[in-house]
Amino acid sequence: MGPFQILLFAVWALSAIALIALVLMHSGKGTGVSDMIASSLYNSSAATGVMEQNLDKLTVIVAVVFSVCVVLAMFFFPQGIVGL
Repeated sequence: MGPFQILLFAVWALSAIALIALVLMHSGKGTGVSDMIASSLYNSSAATGVMEQNLDKLTVIVAVVFSVCVVLAMFFFPQGIVGL
């Protein structure tokens, strides 16, 4: 496996972890169980609109990076063979 493949997998792994963290950081917008728990822990007016918009933009950017890594992995490993 060459250095580009190692770099690709490193970026892929980091973007996957970052994407999970960013999605979990979003505030719940519904009236379900997560909203009941979150409303008792946080004030609903604490999150400003600017912070939510920045979080949305960052989440989209990380999702695009993750998707590009998936597509590049499809081209560099067309048969799914990683170790050879």
